Amino acid sequence: MMGTFATVLAKSKIATPQERYRADVSGEIEDVAGVLKITRIHVRYTLALKSEQRAAAQAAFEVYLPHCPAAQSVIAAIQIDHELDMQDL
Repeated sequence: MMGTFATVLAKSKIATPQERYRADVSGEIEDVAGVLKITRIHVRYTLALKSEQRAAAQAAFEVYLPHCPAAQSVIAAIQIDHELDMQDL
């Protein structure tokens, strides 16, 4: 997911070097009919960028998920919540 989002950001000329871009991920595991199952994944992206890039970054964030092979592979079985924290450079 992180790579797909970075690819979409790159199309808007928003760089994602390691020191400016990260994802913090957590998940929830529940007992579903006696089987432990991952039911939810939460991804919080942190991106440092120029203030004039915020609108493009938000637009990229809103469209990347349907193009992400990893997310699309599990989205029918696992709820994916994601958020974007933008910080000024």
